[in-house]
Amino acid sequence: MQRVLRLSLIATIAYVVLTLAAGLRAHSLALVSEAGHNASDALAIVLSFVAVWFQTRPPTDQKTFGYQRAGVLAAFLNALTLIVISGWITLEAIHRFGSPTPVQPRIMMFVAAAGVLMNGLIAAMLWRVSHDVNIRSVFIHMLGDTLSTAAVIVGGLVILLTGRTWIDPALSLAIAALILWSSLSIVRETLNILLEGTPRGLSLVEIRTTLADVVGVEDVHDLHVWSLGSNSHALSSHITIADIPPSESNLILERINVVLRERFRIYHTTLQFEHVVCETAHGCLVAVEEVQAHHHHHHGHAH
Repeated sequence: MQRVLRLSLIATIAYVVLTLAAGLRAHSLALVSEAGHNASDALAIVLSFVAVWFQTRPPTDQKTFGYQRAGVLAAFLNALTLIVISGWITLEAIHRFGSPTPVQPRIMMFVAAAGVLMNGLIAAMLWRVSHDVNIRSVFIHMLGDTLSTAAVIVGGLVILLTGRTWIDPALSLAIAALILWSSLSIVRETLNILLEGTPRGLSLVEIRTTLADVVGVEDVHDLHVWSLGSNSHALSSHITIADIPPSESNLILERINVVLRERFRIYHTTLQFEHVVCETAHGCLVAVEEVQAHHHHHHGHAH
């Protein structure tokens, strides 16, 4: 994974420099916006790089979950920068419609062709490793780049044949829209993880009913499911069971964990067993006294 990222990074930076220089020389906003788009990709890759490195670091006493959120945070920041870039391109393109600038379509096409090749290759490499939201954000970038660069080639050809320069800012607008669309979905997903939302693709209702169906479980409450990184989830819950010895309740615990692992791929669980159903902390007083009375009666039979 690290190697794929390193290769993509070097190629992308080289391409950004090439596109920017060519874009300024050909007076093509579409190429300059491509450079912006690719610079954001380079940033995405750098952030993913840092994140991948952080995620592999072991948990410490200060960071008990390790740095699993580093990648999520990276993807979030990266998506925010993209939104800013797409705004800038949009403004610039609108300005261009007002005062058309002659562009050099041959340079546009040549550079864009190089870009399609490069982005296509990187996208293909990333596709093979894109399970992580962090790597996926880079992949979406690269794919978007490949498409938008291909559009620049077509645009260059049309400008060459018809001499209509408004095609250049029109393309930039399309690229900006593409950048915005892909960033918003990443912002949504990463914010959900950072705000401890229920992970995408998991339904709390379904988890609750599944747990309630486990033999020995009487009630499930205070259930929380959240994501640590982009593909590791954690769950905590209070579970009411009959008043039975720990050796028996252990079987119930085992059943619950098997279900969570196999059906929901949740490996990190914290489950608290209770046998007194109590609404509030104060509502428990009566129940607790009963247990204590019971306790005295049995002379230290542990519950």
